[in-house]
Amino acid sequence: MSADTAEATPAQAGEMLKMTGQAAITAALFQAMEEDSKVLVFGEDVADREGGGVMGTTRGLSTKFGDLRVRSTPIAEQSIMGAAVGAAMAGYKPVAEIMLMNFITVAMDMIVNHAAKLRFMSGGQSTVPLVIRTLTGAGWQTAGQHSDHYEGWFAHTAGIKVVAPATPADYKGLLLSAIRDPDPVLFIENSRTLFVPGDVAADQGPIPLGKARVAREGTHISLITYSGMVANCLAAADELAQQGISAEVIDLRTVSPWDKDAVLASADKTGRAIVVHEAVRHFGPGGEIASTIQEELFRKLKAPVRRLGAPYSAVPFAKVLEDAFLVQPADIAAAAKALCEYD
Repeated sequence: MSADTAEATPAQAGEMLKMTGQAAITAALFQAMEEDSKVLVFGEDVADREGGGVMGTTRGLSTKFGDLRVRSTPIAEQSIMGAAVGAAMAGYKPVAEIMLMNFITVAMDMIVNHAAKLRFMSGGQSTVPLVIRTLTGAGWQTAGQHSDHYEGWFAHTAGIKVVAPATPADYKGLLLSAIRDPDPVLFIENSRTLFVPGDVAADQGPIPLGKARVAREGTHISLITYSGMVANCLAAADELAQQGISAEVIDLRTVSPWDKDAVLASADKTGRAIVVHEAVRHFGPGGEIASTIQEELFRKLKAPVRRLGAPYSAVPFAKVLEDAFLVQPADIAAAAKALCEYD
């Protein structure tokens, strides 16, 4: 589905469209910019004369809405974020694209010490309605400076929401909600999910932030995950089903705030839980979630809560090492089977 199609297709109630996550993002941006003239888009190469973004996600926007609202910037991530924070404080709703998540490290000061803290520092008088779109994910041999998942850093930072969709419908609905949110939102796009087609309602509206979805019902064990690992958990659930193990897959969709109620309800039902993410396991978001499950449901659990994540390493370049770095469906299935052997 092209950007033009995403912008021009009329919404028909009940109609389902097949589109990729990339097209869903484009559709959300078109819709948000049509609904609110305060929505701005800027980042490296986002205008049409530069190709509409490195992944083509913003293609068609500058032609439709003009260069004042869609601006290509220099290769200067700190400047991009500084301009975005200033625009947000001035009453606009900027959607700033940082091409890859690793490059967000250059702008950490603007994000952590300014965007996330201004509401607190002003006693609630200033808000920063800012969306930071960024792409990441291993699997494409882009190596250690282009593939890391750093959501744990920002989930640890008070004042910023962290969103990590896995399906085209969620890419559109969650981005619409992120743009409407009065606080800064980090919107993480995973490279392995961005071009996978899926069903999106033609009239898909905002999806609330902080609400998980049950991607698959199950009774024996809960697999709690988000972003690119949702597909791996679903594949593991298929493998487990062949062995008589019913796995429930919870897609968090939002890493911070995460849906504690949905996670605890699932773990309470199954009595077993594994938290799976692409980020390095060491000090990763899985530690917070696993600890909460253990604290809240200790007497109801049938086995210890497990965490699966990447090894304590930079993302390798060599394909065989990169595949070993990522948590694979077989790894998830093996861990789940081991937990189900507990009495």
